[in-house]
Amino acid sequence: MCIEPESTRSRKARSLMKIGIIGAGNIGGNLTRRLSALGHDVSVANSRGPQTLKELAEETGATPVTVEEAARGAEVVVITIPVKAVPSLPSGILDGAADDVAVIDTNNYYPQQRDGRIAEIEDEGLTESRWTERRIGHPVIKAFNGTYAQDILDRPLAAGDPDRIALPVAGDDEAAKAKVRALIDELGFDTVDTGGIDDSWRQQPDTPVYGLRAGAEAVTKALAEASPERPATFRG
Repeated sequence: MCIEPESTRSRKARSLMKIGIIGAGNIGGNLTRRLSALGHDVSVANSRGPQTLKELAEETGATPVTVEEAARGAEVVVITIPVKAVPSLPSGILDGAADDVAVIDTNNYYPQQRDGRIAEIEDEGLTESRWTERRIGHPVIKAFNGTYAQDILDRPLAAGDPDRIALPVAGDDEAAKAKVRALIDELGFDTVDTGGIDDSWRQQPDTPVYGLRAGAEAVTKALAEASPERPATFRG
């Protein structure tokens, strides 16, 4: 496992991107707000249809779309829906996305509270993000899963600020992971590379880093202290 802190994004000039967000709950809604405010071209979708996103669109300038349309032309796609809803995503959900699209998975597996038991996660030992990859047929980058939604609005800080929060980021595609880490830095947060998707159990619910509001050093320490054993409260 590679755990590598990154205090600032690359110094390359920031480029605006087309970003698709699937899910308009707390995390999806606040990412829509922040990314739109930063000038990105944001499309947002939910399971109830674009007509239900009128207020969010008016507030942010984002474009409400159907789930099938969310990834079209997107360089980044954020999937931020309940784990149990992932298999219901339309086939070919990423058709029409940019060739090098980075897919962010913010999901957490809550078998008792919401999702029901998923045998591949519990019996085969798949991380929830590896399970999501298999459902959508594309690598994902796990990020924002342990982040308080309100912090996305309230806690961004400039690079180098001693109080800047660091977020763990896992994924196998190094280019996609670098793109996501740069985007998170632009949002006002440091990142810590937690390794590949098979290592992403280190940031799942009830691990030391989950919900931790701390800098890169403390986040790195918390990741190292995680146990691979899934707690009973997070088993179905």
